[in-house]
Amino acid sequence: MGKFTDLLSLRNIAVASGLLIGMCAAKAELMAGDKAPKLQTGKWIQGEPVSGFDSNHIYIVEFWATWCGPCRASIPHLNELYEKFKDQKLIAIGQDVWEQNEDGVAPFVKTMGDKMTYRVALDDKRQDTKGAMATAWMDAADQHGIPTAFIVNKRGNIAWIGHPMELTEAVIGQILADEFDTADFAKKYEKQKQEQNQQHEQLKKFRTAMKEKNWDDADAAVAELEKGVPEIARYQFSTMRLQILFGRKDYDSAYKLAESLSDVQRDNTVFQNALAWTLVTSKNLDQRGLAVAVKIPRRANEAANGKDSTILNTLARVQFMSGEKMEAIATEQKAVDVAPVEMKDDLNKSLTDYQQGKLSE
Repeated sequence: MGKFTDLLSLRNIAVASGLLIGMCAAKAELMAGDKAPKLQTGKWIQGEPVSGFDSNHIYIVEFWATWCGPCRASIPHLNELYEKFKDQKLIAIGQDVWEQNEDGVAPFVKTMGDKMTYRVALDDKRQDTKGAMATAWMDAADQHGIPTAFIVNKRGNIAWIGHPMELTEAVIGQILADEFDTADFAKKYEKQKQEQNQQHEQLKKFRTAMKEKNWDDADAAVAELEKGVPEIARYQFSTMRLQILFGRKDYDSAYKLAESLSDVQRDNTVFQNALAWTLVTSKNLDQRGLAVAVKIPRRANEAANGKDSTILNTLARVQFMSGEKMEAIATEQKAVDVAPVEMKDDLNKSLTDYQQGKLSE
């Protein structure tokens, strides 16, 4: 399914690892405490343009994209912070990056309405096809996943880097009051980056082992990943465990694992969808597995109130595979109706496939 399938794969990785990890792990050149790079934005989609940083404000520069599910989830949180502190000299900039079709950015921002009231800008790709901001900020800081936010203090230095959902009112208040310990944060940030690089290495080992059908090595890689998180959060790696069980052809264990995980994570819609997608895209899914798979996206769709296009797309696939072709067509149409503009083409293709009586690839 092209870009939409790629997005689901990214979501599975995000669920498995707790973050989006890039394909390389170079040493960061841009760190907390360093002078912030200059702003090199493209067209401003919303709000008054900002050409540079002044000493009267602090700035949140948040990197995001319309196709990024975690970005969409974090936007309302960032907006709440902006609304609370905008009268205290906070400026927030939503910096769009890595966008395949920038025509969808403005409609996306419009649909967000009062959940995304801060400034939004495209990247400048006139001389750099990746984008001037993506290169000078994200690449320089060895950040290969979005959303990622940088906070620039009143001296023009980077005070904080991280996932927007980890950004708190207390941190913003301290930076505004010039009471934030950037040096201490930089030490913690460096340690976190080292841990992320270790995770990256284990993910590489997992992918290689799966490709070579070396299930023992794949198991070992997941075990190493699990060591890096509290026991309560280790469910995040279970979709990888599920892939290994399918590889071993241990279907009985795979279906038991899927059912138990779905029961425990009943309200975690992103995880439920990743779990269901892992099942329904398995080449060896049998009737028992299909019966398990049917339950999970239904549960996720109920929790999401029928408004998540990725979940609806998964549910439609399960329905089609179960012989409920008319139901699959109706569900896929709902997915098209509620989807962001940049996903509609791929979802419409799936809809056409179901209408023609064939399973979407």
